[in-house]
Amino acid sequence: MADSRFLVVRNDEEQYSIWPADRELPAGWHDAGFAGTRDECLSHVDTVWTDMRPRSVRAVPS
Repeated sequence: MADSRFLVVRNDEEQYSIWPADRELPAGWHDAGFAGTRDECLSHVDTVWTDMRPRSVRAVPS
């Protein structure tokens, strides 16, 4: 599994995860345009997912 490839995926709420590249994406998740090892993908998620709140929560005026 150390050599397995993963995809960074994102849902409609702009929440990120990683998914094995050789498996069909689960409903509601989309390829976010980055692939690599598990560690590379997790590092990418740490870089791009700076606000952990779902999009619907961020969109509510304060």
